[in-house]
Amino acid sequence: MALYIFSFHLFLLLFFILGSARTSKADFELTQDELAHQEADRVIRLPGQPEVTFKQYAGYVTVNESHGRALFYWFFEATENPEEKPLLLWLNGGPGCSSIGYGEAEELGPFFPKKGGEELQFNPHTWNRAANLLFLESPVGVGFSYSNTTSDLKELGDTITAQDSYVFLVKWFQRFPQFKPHEFYISGESYAGHYVPQLAEVIYDSNKKFSEKDHINLKGFIIGNALMDDETDQRGMIDYAWDHAVISDRLYHDLKHKCNFSEKYPSHGCKNALHEYFSVYRIIDMYSLYSPRCVNSNFSYGRERPLIHGNLAPQLLSKLVSSHCTAALNSLHFFSNSCMDVHEIATLFSSEQAGWHRRPAGYDPCASAYTEIYMNRPAVQQALHANVTKIPYPWTHCSDSITFWSDAPLSILPIIKKLIAGGIRIWVYSGDTDGRIPVTATRYTLNKLGLKTIEEWTPWYQGKQVAGWTIVYDGLTFVTIRGAGHQVPTFKPRQSLTFIKRFLENKKLPSEAF
Repeated sequence: MALYIFSFHLFLLLFFILGSARTSKADFELTQDELAHQEADRVIRLPGQPEVTFKQYAGYVTVNESHGRALFYWFFEATENPEEKPLLLWLNGGPGCSSIGYGEAEELGPFFPKKGGEELQFNPHTWNRAANLLFLESPVGVGFSYSNTTSDLKELGDTITAQDSYVFLVKWFQRFPQFKPHEFYISGESYAGHYVPQLAEVIYDSNKKFSEKDHINLKGFIIGNALMDDETDQRGMIDYAWDHAVISDRLYHDLKHKCNFSEKYPSHGCKNALHEYFSVYRIIDMYSLYSPRCVNSNFSYGRERPLIHGNLAPQLLSKLVSSHCTAALNSLHFFSNSCMDVHEIATLFSSEQAGWHRRPAGYDPCASAYTEIYMNRPAVQQALHANVTKIPYPWTHCSDSITFWSDAPLSILPIIKKLIAGGIRIWVYSGDTDGRIPVTATRYTLNKLGLKTIEEWTPWYQGKQVAGWTIVYDGLTFVTIRGAGHQVPTFKPRQSLTFIKRFLENKKLPSEAF
């Protein structure tokens, strides 16, 4: 790890010594090499794609030459005036889930696969109406991103993910230097509550080391239904379930008295209570409590997993209650070789079919099936310049190859405090029907920051209707979205476009009907 960090800093030093001196949008006249690199990544047209006027690019950026480690991206210029719009990076979480599979294809990107996985439909509420929009599959092992060094998958964790993502950005700006002067923002959801602040911190610290012309022009970040603090996220998850009549008074009492989420290892009584708690989510969707489940699709998400019928499969239960299972029961967000991720547990509970991280998308709860069919079509991969090394497994929403995670801090709040003090614009949003990282948990988490309230709890509007509530703290804005699940843009696309526009413009949300 020490050698990796040394090499990382050496790379940064060399890059900035040799970096371009162009600093304003007007300065850019692309060289022939830059034009050639961009044209090589240009996506002319995807199979089944509707006509659009904006440009799109996709391909690989190598983040470690000696290991052959490369991250896959998909970039959409803004629908209008891309030269004047900010650049927005979107990251999904997991860890191990694809920002293209969820973010682009089912939440906020321009193109959603239709039923059958043969054609695309245009998303009228795509976020590239507000910004130049960049999706990154990170870390290696996720989606089309890969490493030629197998051992890399045994060294993954928060630190390496943030550093590789930073190297990606540095090299991406070399390939697309016309966007380097633009205001840059990072966005994401779920475990991106780790990814986004950590990447922002790497950029913030790196900017201090180099002259202004070599900075990445980071202005802020926005995270939704985000994992930020293990203790409050877990406590809030239990309180939310009781408050929304998902669990009984007796089970709630058992969880509150037998589980101390500040402790590293859960007690035997706590593990039994958690087992009973998660069993509820074999009949309803944890990620959107009031949405239907996909019950008609015969599609198996990702690589085959044991089917679950009725009660927990014995092998799953044994992993959950194992004395070695510190990840799912302590952090409840990632997994190791001896313990399944709680995303997987919850989804296996919630369907007769094997699948991970599945939730309804829009009006069709089976949308993820269409995405996996589409992304595995050879013609689609060829158009995207993807899978050029012939990865020996199919594209999936969430990676089966990532079975180890070396580091994940219990709380991201120290980083958030640091970046608030550094003047970085921060918004946190929460769909209020998500049971996985619910609004209750996020409110507990933000209270830990101890920030002064600048503007009290206020409704915000989409047209004539209340879209949610917002509160402005000294250095951070919190927004709720009424009726949205874990993937807010999926459930409330119009409202999500409104709040991302306001965030990027540094404007308040509408406080009156319009």
